[in-house]
Amino acid sequence: MATTPSFRDPDDLAPLDLPEEDEDEALRRDAEAGESSRASRHWWDRNADEYQDEHGEFLGDDRFTWCPEGLDEADAKLLGEPAALKGLRVLELGAGAAQCSRWLTAQGAVPVALDISYRQLQHSRRIDLGRGVEPLPVVQADAAVLPFADGSFDLACSAYGAVPFSADTAGLMREVHRVLRPGARWVFSVTHPIRWAFPDEPGVEGLTATASYFDRTPYVEQDAEGRATYVEHHRTLGDRVRELTGAGFRLLDLVEPEWPEGLEQEWGGWSPLRGRLIPGTAVFVAERG
Repeated sequence: MATTPSFRDPDDLAPLDLPEEDEDEALRRDAEAGESSRASRHWWDRNADEYQDEHGEFLGDDRFTWCPEGLDEADAKLLGEPAALKGLRVLELGAGAAQCSRWLTAQGAVPVALDISYRQLQHSRRIDLGRGVEPLPVVQADAAVLPFADGSFDLACSAYGAVPFSADTAGLMREVHRVLRPGARWVFSVTHPIRWAFPDEPGVEGLTATASYFDRTPYVEQDAEGRATYVEHHRTLGDRVRELTGAGFRLLDLVEPEWPEGLEQEWGGWSPLRGRLIPGTAVFVAERG
């Protein structure tokens, strides 16, 4: 379902009228698909403003960066040669404010930016209206239930969007496969699975493994009534490969970006200290069979 996020001032979104929340409890517990989806929509609507304020400068308005390590698509060419993107119908999952889709548009592609959060898509419209350009096509939907016909797209991508927050990523992979034409690429980045074993801290406390890499129990933040307000799901590298191949994709590459010299900016648990010792991001490059 296509949406048209709107507000009066393109330079300033009206504040959300949401109740104050007490600090949530963090724990590991099961969280099924419906609960995960509701939690993601709620969390990203509530935190979109802060996220864009904090990371907007790094992301840029029209930059396609795969990860906190700053790997740019313009250099990595994981989607293919930029010149070959012209005219391709592209689906971006978990697009946020659609910075990657804006870069794709500049290459001549025809992207659709999908996100579960209406507030994130409002930020996409804010950027476009502030630049005086036609707003990008956006869709508010759950990436595990895509509202598109079979074979609608020539390419699909996601930079840290949708995949980690879905309870049924095997189903999500099948949905992406369904909406792509044969031979199309599906490229997505996620937190490197090895990070699941380490505390999500940028300092030395984040360098000691304290949990099992093989524990797939979701990370959940919940309110006083036990309702999930944030959910993140873990899969091992092998899980991801099996999900892709099980859905009918062929894995072309697995990119583990190294921390670049000169980048001193921290982003949550990503930091120069940790980034130079253990991988922080995994980028999966696959092709639809």
